[in-house]
Amino acid sequence: MSIFIKTERFKKETLDLMPKKRSQYIKEHLAWVSKLKEAGENIASGYLVNEFSEAGGGGFLVVEANNFEEAKLLIINDPMIKHQLVTWEIHQWIPVLGQLLNQRG
Repeated sequence: MSIFIKTERFKKETLDLMPKKRSQYIKEHLAWVSKLKEAGENIASGYLVNEFSEAGGGGFLVVEANNFEEAKLLIINDPMIKHQLVTWEIHQWIPVLGQLLNQRG
């Protein structure tokens, strides 16, 4: 299995949403990730913060898949993408060195 990383940033329209509405979409995204984990997918999702711990810098989703197409087919079902709330890219990560690689869970 290979590791794929989806990077995303909120679109301006998403940032302009009322916090309650934006929170609703984030909860939908988290429920989607939880469902995938429960189904046995090796997946993790999180967001970025600045030096003051303020959110808004975007997010990462990391998933294992057999190939790029399989990863993309899974990721395009992310509610954040389906609702067109983010700009996003997907890349395969080729690990080279580091202890982090042994910590999966």
